[in-house]
Amino acid sequence: MTGPDNLRDPRGDRPALGVRRRLAGLRALQVFGLSLAGLTLGGLALLSTGGYAPEAAAGRVAPRFSVLLAGRDIVYCYYRQPCKDQDQRTGLAQPPNTDTVMLVKVDGSQVTVLSIPRDTNVGEFDPQRSRAEQKVNSQYFSGGPEALLRAAETITGEPVRSYVIVRTDYVERVIDALGGLDVTVPEGGIEWVDQAAGVNLKLAPGEHHLNGKDAALFLRVRKGFGDDYGRIDHQKQALTQLAARLRSAQGLAALPTILGGIGNGVETNLDPNLLTAMRPFLPQMKLSFATLPTDPIPGTFNLAVNRERLAAVWGDAGAQAPTPTALPDVRVRIEDASGAKLGLTLQRALKALGYAQVSTVTIPESREASQVFTQDAVTEATFLAGALNLPRLQGERFPVGPREIGIYLTADARDHLPALARMRDALAAAGAPDLTAPTQPTTETP
Repeated sequence: MTGPDNLRDPRGDRPALGVRRRLAGLRALQVFGLSLAGLTLGGLALLSTGGYAPEAAAGRVAPRFSVLLAGRDIVYCYYRQPCKDQDQRTGLAQPPNTDTVMLVKVDGSQVTVLSIPRDTNVGEFDPQRSRAEQKVNSQYFSGGPEALLRAAETITGEPVRSYVIVRTDYVERVIDALGGLDVTVPEGGIEWVDQAAGVNLKLAPGEHHLNGKDAALFLRVRKGFGDDYGRIDHQKQALTQLAARLRSAQGLAALPTILGGIGNGVETNLDPNLLTAMRPFLPQMKLSFATLPTDPIPGTFNLAVNRERLAAVWGDAGAQAPTPTALPDVRVRIEDASGAKLGLTLQRALKALGYAQVSTVTIPESREASQVFTQDAVTEATFLAGALNLPRLQGERFPVGPREIGIYLTADARDHLPALARMRDALAAAGAPDLTAPTQPTTETP
């Protein structure tokens, strides 16, 4: 067994030449890793603040506004027959509820999204009124977009002036224009058959690439995802993926289709000039998602807003770098579905930058969007998401514990974070342990 005496140069107290070379190589490797991490992963250790300053970079005034985004069903007048007038309110076989409701804040390239569960009660619960009519998803049918706006203001406590209500057929056109949707169907698969509505969606477990029609159905289905929170979570996944494509040349080419939906599947009072003003900021767009925290109202399916928890997950948590004393308190879990063994490389970079608790597990390759997710470490996760230029989600699909951040790396990381691949190759060339050895699944602990 090699001991300290075997590491000494016989000519004196210096380490043997081979050991000195290895130590020098290790120091160079560490410096290289720190420099590369600092320069290409967003300045995790070197910058005091994260985030992007669109005004300074683009020389323009960044658009700032809030808008309520809701998805509504196509209305049917007869069995499997959509009404000719999709805006009518009488003679319907089924009312057009808004089962997808999101409050969106735009500040230049920074976009934050709060999902509001369909069963959220508007205001205090009134046992003398119908339970259904108190839910947020019924407000559009009963009072139109203005009633939905007022409901969102009541629920969140924030003023909202603009709305965008989209129909299912418009969502289909946008997804097709952006090249479809890659999804992962959970165990048990999905089967949603509704003859009256002309729905016949059957998906086996695993990876699927969906066209617009099937993707729009997938985003509405709850079966297979547990409940409305599960559906909200995979809607966030889809928006993350579509937003990434919107930043590409294909996405920018699809803008005429997206903007052309106004009046043909889109109901809005949003100033069209705001949408035009957003265009220069799309390539740098950064997304953060949260879900409205709620508590069950006993004896009902209605949900009450938990305002204390809302303040923790939704607000103006910036991308400030965590203090060094906070880093040991945060656990980072990397789920590597990149197919290129990038997770261990990112783990090394994070540990070199002071993150003491980092682990990696390699899982099957996915074509979904890479992302950062958390429940309560919002500020720290927002910083990491900004540094890696990845969206931040708060949801149920990737369970994380207290003070834990998850980083989900998928196949898009090979193009989106090319520095990780370069760093992996450089580490291997410098004699670091093989990072490409099979790990299915493997966890590396601190």
